[in-house]
Amino acid sequence: MKAISKSKLKSKLLEFLRFVESEGEELVVTDRGNPVVKIVKYAESPSTEALFGDMRGKVQYFEDLTAPTSDEWEEL
Repeated sequence: MKAISKSKLKSKLLEFLRFVESEGEELVVTDRGNPVVKIVKYAESPSTEALFGDMRGKVQYFEDLTAPTSDEWEEL
């Protein structure tokens, strides 16, 4: 992970954005030595089907999924 100050990033933003895009490395932007922002390459989130497709038909439910999970709160 590479760190860079806000002032240096401001002067060379496009160069650093291309770096993150091509290398896939994260870039941490600092302000007076303190990290404030992390720039990472965008990645598509996998679909629900891709994440849980292997579990289809293998999960068993032993309770009613629509039933409340706790007692109702008392009115104040």
